[in-house]
Formats: sequence, structure tokens, C-alpha cells
Amino acid sequence: MLRSHKLKEEQVGTTTRAIARCGAGTNNIPVDRMTELGIPVFNTPGANANAVKELVLCGLLLGSRKIVDGINHMKELGAQGLARERVEKDKALFGGREIKGKTLAVVGLGHIGSSTARDAEMLGMNVVGYDPGLSIESALKLPTDIQLADSIASACSQADYISINIPYIKGEGGTHGIIGKDIIHHLKPDSVVLNFARGELVDSEAMKEHLDGGGKYVCDFPDDLLWDHENAILLPHLGASTEEAEDEAAAMAAETLREYSETGNIRNSVNFPTTALPARPENTLRITVVNKNVPGVLAKLTEEISKYSLNIVQQINQSRGTIAYNVLDLDPAINDGSTASLSALQKEITMLDGVLSSRILFGTPGAGYARNINGEYHV
Repeated sequence: MLRSHKLKEEQVGTTTRAIARCGAGTNNIPVDRMTELGIPVFNTPGANANAVKELVLCGLLLGSRKIVDGINHMKELGAQGLARERVEKDKALFGGREIKGKTLAVVGLGHIGSSTARDAEMLGMNVVGYDPGLSIESALKLPTDIQLADSIASACSQADYISINIPYIKGEGGTHGIIGKDIIHHLKPDSVVLNFARGELVDSEAMKEHLDGGGKYVCDFPDDLLWDHENAILLPHLGASTEEAEDEAAAMAAETLREYSETGNIRNSVNFPTTALPARPENTLRITVVNKNVPGVLAKLTEEISKYSLNIVQQINQSRGTIAYNVLDLDPAINDGSTASLSALQKEITMLDGVLSSRILFGTPGAGYARNINGEYHV
């Protein structure tokens, strides 16, 4: 389990069964390499949703009222001993606007986006949302009066505030710089952009043009270009920095690892397929197998089991990208009443061409792990 530590491959031992990130993002984990090694990486989506949502709501107010400027001004007056004398007179320097009746565009309607939309409506805002992959779970959390747009540009074009709540995905077809010139060109000149998702989602050059024209930007990520712009409010990365969010994320990560260790089931993985097999029947043992997603491996696996005259009581095979994952419940008793050699069976299975690792879930949770590393058997 880790939170912000930048994990390197050399820190991942040969006995590492799984990795869990106490948070939603996994940029600090070499996920692609872990997939090649057959190691599932888990995250905790939604664990910090309330904490981030509250900061987004705070950002709405920071972008509407010159709160930060006012605080700094009062400190300067205090240092001069003039605070009491000037406090009423100078308040006119820090006028703002109310958010009630204004329009908020929420780009990304997952855990954070949907709860932001709901609470913004309760504050009297009109809400427009955009999310091409909107889940049923998130849709049920949305306010009934929300308008759903068919593109980011159309969602943002009439918005006074824009909240970005989408994941950062590198590479072609990803989300790097997705809030760029094409999108910012459609924004109202005085609109406020709230980015508590990832700094890399926003094109800094395009955003600077927006700020130069009177727009505002509130973000909790660093920006080398915008850090000192008068219309930018850049905070430390505080989104999930609450005791409650950290506790919830740690508990969720621990529970995910416990379930995987004890049952082999997978949920909330960023590189492995969601997999769930019903509880293991009495007097059976469960074996899990991670393999490359190539033709013929499953057939070889079941053939190897049949060589030991074992009966497969129930099984599931799922795949995701380059990886495949199998969970099988076996009856360890052979027809003649004897018991198969589990250690021999596991070695034969693990060393099949295309197999990366296997686990026998019988007895102590987490034990019975074996890997095929470049044709060598490791237990």
C-alpha cells in the first residue's frame, strides 16, 4: 500500500502479489510495467470524493470573491497598524459576485463531478454536465434538473464556472492538454476555470490568454507559467488532504487487498479485469492464474489440471488488454481417494508458456504464490 511515494520497479520484489494506491490517481506507479509482470494495481475511487468536492466548492468562492487578495491586504494593514482604521473603507477594493443563479459546467461526472453537480444545484446554481462515459451509479447521483451536453465545448460555452473532473491519461487519444485553445476559445471572457483533477489537463499558454482577458483559474497543482498571474489562484495539492479522506482511502485499499488475498476477486484495479467468483465451496481449494492474453493458455491450463485427475467445480476467466486472469475452484480429491500434489501442480501450471504467476488460496491468506520469471520458477 502506498499514497504519494514514487514507486520504482526495483522496489517491487519478486514476492509482491499486488499494489494498492490510497487514492484515485496512479501516476506514481509504473502501471504498464506492473501489468507486464502480472501484478495487479488497485486504487480507491471515490474515497476522497467528498474532500475534493468540498475544495471545488471552496474554489467557486475563491474565484468569485477576492478573498485571497483581501486576506493579504489585511495582513499588510495589520503590519502597519492600520487594519482597524481601513477595514471598512478598503472593502470596496475587493468586490465580487454571488454564485447563486450562475451556471456551472461540470466536465466529468464520476464520484467527484456528480457530487459537485448535486451540491452546486443546492447552492442555487444552474448545472450543465458532460461525460461520455457516464455510469448508472453516477447518473443516479446527479440533480434532476441537470442539462447534459454532447461535448466539452458545448458544456462550457455558456458557463460562468467550469469544474474539470476527468482523469489524466497520457499518450495518443489521452487527456493531456484537453482544456486547450479550442475549448478555451468557447469560454465566457470572465468565466472561472476550476481544476482540482490534474494540472496537465490544461494548456497553460491557452489558459494565460483567458486570464489576460479577465478570466480566472483556480487549481491545486503547480504551473510554471501561471503561478504569479493576478487572475490565477494556485494552491498546494490539497484535494484529498483531510484526515477523513486519508483514513477512508487507506481503509478501502486495505479491504481491497484483503479481498484479493483471501478470495482472488478483483475490484478497483486499474490494469486487471474486474473478476468475482462466488464463495469457494466446502472441501475445495481455489487457484488463481495470471497469464498473457494470448490464445491457447486457458486450454493448456485446464489440460494440466486434468492430468492430475482433478475436477474443476467452478471457474471464471476474464481479460483486459494484454492480461488475462483466471480463478478456479478445484476438488483436491482424486477418484481413487488420494490427494494430488498441489506443489507439483502449481509448478506445472506456473511454468506453462504465457503464464506469469499463480496462487493457491488454501490455508494462510497470501501464501502459495509462485511466479514464472523469464522461464525460472520462483516461490
